[in-house]
Order: sequence, then C-alpha cells, then structure tokens
Amino acid sequence: MTGGRDVFGTLLRELRVAASLTIEALAERSGVSVRGIGDLERGRRAAPQRRTVAALADGLALSEADRERLLAAARAGRSPGYSPAGVRAFPRGIADFTGREAELAHLERLADDEPAAPVVVAVSGAPGTGKTTFALHAARRLADRFPDGQFVLELRGTQDGPPEPAELVLGVLKALQVSDKDLAHAGPQGHPALYRRLLAERRCLLVLDDARDERQVRPLLPGAGTALVVVTSRRMLTGLESVRRLPLGELTGSEAAAFLTGLVGAERAAADPAALEDVARRCGHLPLALRIAGNWLATRTGWTVRRLADRLAREERRLDALSAGDMRVTAAFDLSYRQLTPSAARLFRRLALIPGPDTAAPAAAELTGQEPFDAEDTLEELVEAGLLGTDGERYRLHDLLRLFARDRLAADEKAADVEAARAALYRMLLETAVVAGRWFEPDHGAPPASWCGTVDLSDAGRARRWLQAEGPNWLAALRAAAVAGEHASVVRLAEALHWFSDQWIFWGHWPEVFGSAARAARALGDPVLEATQLNYHAWAVLLCEGRPRDSLALSAEALRAARLAHDTAQQAWAHYYQAWAHRLLEAYGRAAEHNRLAAGLFRSSGDLHGFVQSEYARAVNLSDQGDHEAAVDGFLGGLALLDELGDRIAPHVADFTRRGLHAGLGKALGKLGRWDEAVGRLRTAVGISRDSGNTAMESIHLVQLGDALLSAGEPAAAREAFARCAGLGPDAEPQRVATARARLAGLDAAP
Repeated sequence: MTGGRDVFGTLLRELRVAASLTIEALAERSGVSVRGIGDLERGRRAAPQRRTVAALADGLALSEADRERLLAAARAGRSPGYSPAGVRAFPRGIADFTGREAELAHLERLADDEPAAPVVVAVSGAPGTGKTTFALHAARRLADRFPDGQFVLELRGTQDGPPEPAELVLGVLKALQVSDKDLAHAGPQGHPALYRRLLAERRCLLVLDDARDERQVRPLLPGAGTALVVVTSRRMLTGLESVRRLPLGELTGSEAAAFLTGLVGAERAAADPAALEDVARRCGHLPLALRIAGNWLATRTGWTVRRLADRLAREERRLDALSAGDMRVTAAFDLSYRQLTPSAARLFRRLALIPGPDTAAPAAAELTGQEPFDAEDTLEELVEAGLLGTDGERYRLHDLLRLFARDRLAADEKAADVEAARAALYRMLLETAVVAGRWFEPDHGAPPASWCGTVDLSDAGRARRWLQAEGPNWLAALRAAAVAGEHASVVRLAEALHWFSDQWIFWGHWPEVFGSAARAARALGDPVLEATQLNYHAWAVLLCEGRPRDSLALSAEALRAARLAHDTAQQAWAHYYQAWAHRLLEAYGRAAEHNRLAAGLFRSSGDLHGFVQSEYARAVNLSDQGDHEAAVDGFLGGLALLDELGDRIAPHVADFTRRGLHAGLGKALGKLGRWDEAVGRLRTAVGISRDSGNTAMESIHLVQLGDALLSAGEPAAAREAFARCAGLGPDAEPQRVATARARLAGLDAAP
C-alpha cells in the first residue's frame, strides 16, 4: 500500500544525504538490504517495523530528535488506509491525467450503482498504456463515494519476488486499525476470514495495482459487501470469475495531442501543431512514450517540437530516443518480455518479421515451425501478457512493441535463423495467394486435391477475405521476390490474381503488382507473358489510377509484344484496353474501331470471356457518345449473350459482366428518362456487387442508384442509397463515398 510511506521515504532519503551516505554505505552500517532501502526511499514498500527503523537510525547515527521524526513517519506510514481526506496522499504523477473519459464514466456508473455484491473491475493493457495512472486518477474521482476508506495495494507483479497474498491481507488489516492483539488471536490462518468480514461491513474502494496473476489476486477479493475493487495488470487475468473487463489501449490522436500540450505548454504546441501530431504518432499514442517525449521537451526549452519529431522519425533509433532520466519505454516492455515462456518469447520476436500491420495464426506458425493450432495458443499467451492486440482472428503488435521485438530478434537470434523464418513466411504467403487468387480464374477455381496449405480456402469468399486481410503481407513477399530476381514467382502470382483484381479494384497496389510482373516477364524473355502482364498493367493504370494516356502507351506496348509472339488473345486484350482508354479520352471513333478489332480477335481465338467483355464495351461506348437507344439494345444483347453462353463463362466473370451490363443499362435508361426501369437495373447491379463482395463497385452503383432515385422523385430511398454508400468502409471507392456524403448534406440542407 502507498500513502504515508511517501513521507517516510522522503525523510529517510533526506537524512541519508545529510549524513553523506550512499544507499550501499547505509546498508552496510544498518544491516538493511540495498534493495530494501531503495524501495523505502521510493515509496515502493510499506513503512518498516520499529526494529528496522531503529537499525536505520543507528546506521545514520541520528540524534534523538531525528530518530523520533523517523519513527513518527514510520508510524504514519502504517496508519489506516485512505479516508476521503487521505486521498491527497495517493502517489504522485496523476495531476496531468488526460483522456479515458469513457472508461472513467464506466467506473463512475459502477460506483454509483447499489450492488448486491462487490464489483471487481480488471483493467488490462499493454506496457505503457497507463493502467496505474488511470486507476489512481479514478480513485481520486471516486473517493467520496467510499467513505469507509480507499486502499492502494502494490502487488508488484512485474518485479521479482512480489508479495504473497497473506502479506497483503495483513497490510489491509493493519490499515483498518485491527490491533496486534486481535491479529494474534485470529492467527495467520484466520486473517483471510477477518479480512473478508471487515470489507463486507464497509463501503471501500480497493485498488490492486500491478497484479502478476489470478493466484495473487483471488485471496484479496471480498466475497460480500459493496466494495469496488479495481485490479490493474499487464495480463488479462482471464481466469478471474465474475469480473468486469476494462481494457486500455493507446490514446486517440486528439487525446495524445492534448497530453503532449499539457506537458510542453500550449505556446510551443501551437507553434507547430503538425510536428506535435508527428511526435504523438511516432510515440504510437502510448501514454508512457508520450510522457517521456513531453518530459524531454519540457526540460529542453531550446528544442523545437519538430526537432524531436525528426529525432523520432528514425525507426532504428526511436526506442533509444524515448528515454528521459530513469524512464525508458524499453524498460517497461522488457518487464513483460522477460516473463514470457521461451516459445512465446520466440514468436514475439519473430512477429517483427510480419511486414504488414497484423497477421493470423497460419502465418505466425510459419515463423516458428509450429502447427497453426499450437501457434494460436502461443499468440493467445502473448495476448494474455498484454503484448499483442486482437481484432477478430487478426493479431497486431503496437508500433513500438514491433520495434522492441525487432531489436530483441537481432540480439537474441542468429541472422541465418531469422532469414530462414522470413523466407518460410514469404514462401507461404506467395503460395497461398496464388491458390486463393485462382478461385477467380476461369480455368481454375477451388484448390487442387494436392493443396496442403494451412489456410482455409474452401470457398471463394474465404479466399477473398484472406487475400484482402493479408494484402500488405503478400505484397511485401512479392516485392522481395522481385528484388531477389525470382521472376517466375512474380509472374505466377500476378497471373493468379488477374481476375481477383476486379473484386478489389481500389486497393491501391495493382499498378505495382502488374508493373512488377511485366518487368519480370520481360526478364524471362517470354513475349506472351510480357504482353499479358502489360495488358494487366494497362488495366490497372486505366481503372485504378485513372490515367488513360499512360494506359494507351502500355497497351500499345502489349500489342507489339503479342504480335511478336503471334498471340491472338493478347492482341485482342490490347485492342480492348486501347478502346477503353480512347473512350475515356472521348475519342469514340477510335474506341469503336479498337473494340471491333478486339471482338473479332476474341472470337477467332475462342476467348469467350474476352468476347462478352467486348460486347459490354461496345454498348458503353455507344452510351457515352450519346446514342442511348442503341446502347440499351447493346446492353440487352450482352445480357442475352451471357444467358446463351451459360456455364461456359466462369461464375465470377459472369457476375462481374452481368453487373456491368445492368449498371450500363440503368445509366442509358436514365438518359432516356425511363427512371423506373433505370432504378430497377441499378438495384440489380448493387445486389450483384454486394453478393459477390465487390465493395468498390457497390459504392459506385449505390451513388448511381441514389441519383436515379432522386430523378425518379424518391428522395427518401435516395437518402438510404447514399447512406449505405457512405458506410461501406475502406474498400469503397473514395470519390464515390465523398459524393455520397455530399449528396446527403445536400438532402439535409434542402427545405
């Protein structure tokens, strides 16, 4: 428990310094250990018993007056716990508390209830999230609600040799002014029952700070009464029953900025708010890191905030920079790391090899050679230890913990072992991405019977979700393969993802994927592969980046390579992309000619998938140049062709093409003023997009639908369409989301 011990520790330190003694010298003279004296001076342990005080006084050679002062301070440290007036004796460091309003409000609601039994709240979080500070700040705010006392017990769970529950129970009993006679009468075996009875009779607040595990906490939980118990721990303490969970993460961006501003001063913060935001972001919005950064600036008035932001920009030095005096972010992390089992510590280190922000059990298993089930258990151990966050089935290291893991990896493992783990991970990512992508390829589909991968790719939906969730990771593996000159692997993956790319158009990296593949194909000296990948690259630049002129150059290059290889199908696709680019440049005549050539080449090469695309493109070209009647006929003809070809068109290609035909038909019908028909077609396009999981196209068609509904005189239905678009999330097409929000604002402003 803490409180009066601060007075004793301060006085002990003053007397030792006055005697010109080091802690080591006083330890030698008094017989009290160096660690014991240090803990007393820092207020980390209860004020000592009289014989220990006497030994310290003898070692200090105190006068009678100073000896009595030290004894009085010790008695104060052993006095009862915290009445409302005594809250002021809580440990320092919480006056500048910032944020956590939702969590504080939750605790206040619990405190205001009239529970039939004690309420226990487990506050957990990663190292440095400010669990102790939060608990102490909450205790101050809640003090008046607990007139019978507020107690803070330091469980020292992250230190060697934390106190046993019996020692802590005895401390509370003494704080409750149980006499030595009554304690002796009850005996050690009777202390727990006495503890529970006294707490059941009182309205108390009990803070159990820095718990090691459930075994340490359980004996301290009252069984009856109206007490509120707040337990802080780096661990989640999953084994505790009937507990309210209150996890703490990093602060929000605004909270982090406010915290830094309070530390460095409003004037310095306002001088460069962008730099302040950079400091907060590079601290990962972690309270401990923010405090260190703020203290650093507060004690270096000649530094600008930008100077510290630039210092923190170097990832390889960031953790070293986050130290101020005896406060170090790495020290907080290391306490948790040292308590891990060997297998968990190994996986924690190797998670630094994950290139993206998060991962799942199969990829983690590749890092350590475990089975996925065992890797999941190890991941959960890291979650329990507060070193890993979760979001569904995904696991994420905080940015600063990732840097710490990387440093431990370099220090604790051989470079050859690290590279072998990275190679295994990248190999698994590339192989899985190929198999997942082939779900959407016309000539493939489900994984072959020989597939022995650890990821569930049993249907196209699972394949799509894996590709999207692991996108940053397999993209990094692709980049590494390109740098290593593994040209066949690069081309193989790009080819497997060709049709899938239509399902995730606005991801942002398809130009890079297909551009790398085109260069790899050229390095392989295969003009067919080169033409194919150049066509894919032309598509990506055209649709994903909206650069039709650059796309024209790429498709022209693809056409030359395809002619050199005498490949009719790729010549057809090159003409198709030429037609598309010319249409966007409003060169409708050229677009029509290239599309005519594409259709003929698709037909002669037997590429039915390409042929139906060219029929769709022909109708779009007619619509864009204003011939809407002819466009309607073209779109209807395309739908009829799809029905005629049936299962000769791969399901995913058929869905994608049918969606486009209905959307194009809706647009053309709208231009003709046939709004009811237009709305019906656009609803169909939205439904196909949603059912196939193509969020980008769904967002596009929802805006088109909303506009059509407005023209049809249905503003309520239009509002619903725009609202759905605005809420689709990060996979939606950004411009359409912005348009939807603007439309909603316009509807709100309308009389």
